Amino acid sequence: MTTIQDRTVLVTGAGRGLGRAFVAEALARGARTVYASARDTSTIEGHPRVVPVELDVTNPESVYAAAEYVGDLGVLINNAGILIGESPLTGDLDGMRRELETNLYGPLNVTRALAPIIAANGGGAILNVHSVLSWLAVGGSYSVSKAALWSATNAMRAELAAQNIQVVGLHLGYMDTDMTSGLDVPKISAAEVARLAFDGIESGAHEVLADDTSRTVKAALSGDLDVLYPQPAQQGTA
Repeated sequence: MTTIQDRTVLVTGAGRGLGRAFVAEALARGARTVYASARDTSTIEGHPRVVPVELDVTNPESVYAAAEYVGDLGVLINNAGILIGESPLTGDLDGMRRELETNLYGPLNVTRALAPIIAANGGGAILNVHSVLSWLAVGGSYSVSKAALWSATNAMRAELAAQNIQVVGLHLGYMDTDMTSGLDVPKISAAEVARLAFDGIESGAHEVLADDTSRTVKAALSGDLDVLYPQPAQQGTA
């Protein structure tokens, strides 16, 4: 487990939505410094303990420049992501590649650069933001990218444990942000997700299931696939 009090925290994609909520929650828990990163740092809200950092997670040079700038780190929140949602069979492959570059290779780039800093400081925590669509392939290429990140997170956890780095995967369904503004469905607030995520870090959790949707789908993974994908099963019956 990793406490946030007096730690240095870096949040990717901190300019809006869940990233901004992560920054606020880290401050509320007494983080000494919060490095709030974004491609456009003008989106970062000012605070005496918040340091804006220009960072493009898809650009290794940008990532390593940010790592040199940070220097000291205890907690990394890999939050930056995009939603394109192309069909894996008929969609635009360039769009799918952009999604994978951001949602999979982005966290890998950042973790490869910053995990050694966390280890050198005696250890800490890394949290990767997944989705219930990591387990439910109804989001097209977005599901593909988040499923890949889930697997990468599990690999990170095994490899970084010896360096005293806790690796946490965060899963959630619908959250009240710009990404879901057009959907008329029950949504959890970004502030509540951030609170639950940091609770998980501080309690030593490996995974955080932030809502009923993620808990229901995770439980269904051990059952028959027809439960999660009823339409193909129905089409296959005479």
